[in-house]
Amino acid sequence: MTAPLDAPHDLVGIGIGPFNLSLAALAHGLPAHGAGPLDTAFYDERRTFRWHPGLLIDGTTLQVPFLADLVTLADPASPWSFLNYLKDKERLYPFYFAQQFHIQRAEYDAYCRWVADRLPGLHFGHQVDAVRWNHEHDLFEVDFTQLDPGGEAEALGRTHTRHLVLGIGTAPYVPEPLRPLVEAPTVPVIHSADYLDHRARILGADHVTVIGSGQSGAEIFLDLLRARPAGRERLTWLARTPSFAPMEYSKLGLEHFTPDYTRYFHSLPEPVRDRLVPAQWQLHKGIDADTIAAIHHELYTRTLHGGWPDAVLTPGVTVRTAGRVATTKVELHLEHADQNARSRLTTDAVVLATGYRERPLTRLLAGLDPYLRKDSSGRPRIDERHRMVTDPGITGSIFVQNGERHTHGVGAPDLGLAAWRSAAILNTLTARNPYPEPTRTAFTTFGLEHREPARPRPAVHIRPLVDHP
Repeated sequence: MTAPLDAPHDLVGIGIGPFNLSLAALAHGLPAHGAGPLDTAFYDERRTFRWHPGLLIDGTTLQVPFLADLVTLADPASPWSFLNYLKDKERLYPFYFAQQFHIQRAEYDAYCRWVADRLPGLHFGHQVDAVRWNHEHDLFEVDFTQLDPGGEAEALGRTHTRHLVLGIGTAPYVPEPLRPLVEAPTVPVIHSADYLDHRARILGADHVTVIGSGQSGAEIFLDLLRARPAGRERLTWLARTPSFAPMEYSKLGLEHFTPDYTRYFHSLPEPVRDRLVPAQWQLHKGIDADTIAAIHHELYTRTLHGGWPDAVLTPGVTVRTAGRVATTKVELHLEHADQNARSRLTTDAVVLATGYRERPLTRLLAGLDPYLRKDSSGRPRIDERHRMVTDPGITGSIFVQNGERHTHGVGAPDLGLAAWRSAAILNTLTARNPYPEPTRTAFTTFGLEHREPARPRPAVHIRPLVDHP
């Protein structure tokens, strides 16, 4: 006879970033199948909620409107909305007169921490180590380690749950040629995620190189440019993309970040989805037009009294290899595809605005791997309701947040779809539809509404121009 289990949770979340925080907020007080409220618990190894702390540069704003908070686009009356946060802080009227549709990143971070500090069921300082399926009880087992303030193991624990949601987020990506440089401390080569922690040291370097053409690279280049004296900027900005391009921000272009497009994308064949995602880089990897304008204005202002700023901005460049020169400099070996030319650049500090990659689930879900269905590239198959496709023997659901770009498209990491996805998960989980989902969200119709099977094209027989006898 086996020992009885403690009462299992209805849902356990792994990771407490904005997406799982959104889910926790919308789940708060929600009734489950029975009479009581939905029983949830969320775990994160960090000591407290922080949202990209290394990139909270003064004045930088979100690329989505404030309505893309944790809850509003699913439940405008929620007590966890950004507007309610302002009311609680007695800042609602100042915000009203500020007329800001896009809020500062630091303010979004403060808002999320306000929610995290008040929501029950959030367990920071808890590192989830493994997940298994208990066939006898039809429950997931979640093993975790409770950490002390220094990050050391303090106690081991286990909890059980009917369903899981993975929100472990993304990790800073460092290209292979530059990884050895990041790991050695003598010359500052850092990822943009850690920029503010090293800003003073970067500013003290004689020459600084920024690599990456996205919003983070642009903001860091602008911050460095503003902080260095005219004529002695000594800055280089390199990008692999063909240009320092603006982000697609037209009204119809933004409809790629709607539930309508997400559903359309999910319906496409896997090879088509894989082809589309990299081709849509300007939807999410471009630069805000205001930031581009601010950079150009700063550069132009420095020409008013004659001369050009000592700043080099070069797109279309790939870093082939890199190495150290003595112990104080870095040498970057560059290649320009259009010119079919190579060059070298010696610099004193490097900031890698090279983006993020989804954290691998291999270690965390090792105990469940035999039950997970994979696509042709070995990635988890994820259904339209954001659930991993599993063996029928697994009766619980494993939901995924921001780990499904290959199945749900470029909107997966977008804050504007956070509340909608959380609502979809909770509607599926409770089977009560507490957050009715909109039937239409875009003016664009993605794909043909009344599709017919494509007919094979008839063979075309071409008569030769000259008849041979």
